[in-house]
Amino acid sequence: MLKIGTKAPEFSLPDENGTVRNLSDYEGKKLILYFYPKDNTPGCSAQACGFGELYPQFTKKGVEVVGISKDSVASHKKFKDKYSLPFTLLSNPELDVIQAYDVWHEKKLYGKTSMGVVRTTYLIDEKGFIIEAMEKVKAAKNPGDMLESLG
Repeated sequence: MLKIGTKAPEFSLPDENGTVRNLSDYEGKKLILYFYPKDNTPGCSAQACGFGELYPQFTKKGVEVVGISKDSVASHKKFKDKYSLPFTLLSNPELDVIQAYDVWHEKKLYGKTSMGVVRTTYLIDEKGFIIEAMEKVKAAKNPGDMLESLG
């Protein structure tokens, strides 16, 4: 996990429509950048829907929300449409951004070890610095915790 106070790594990734988005596009706004393992899984769906429900409250506070996983653009499009998500999902199958944000780690599930995304949420300030970092977050609680941390 990246440390609070460090500059968030720049990225250029396609969104659910194939439009390339950059970290610099969000300059001047706070940004919740959350990394999740996989579209359409129970935890990831609960987390995304939670951010979707609270999205109006985030935008009132001048905060944008962006989710990143290694799923494809097409998968993100279906996921976003299925749950009517009001925020951007970015696709990173190459894992370069996922690795730059230090969220690709060894995980154990049912005794099996594999590499995967550790559910992590960063709050980035208007100048691109990480001001909050939450690792191994509980999917359903994460959106509310982030809103609470904004005051």
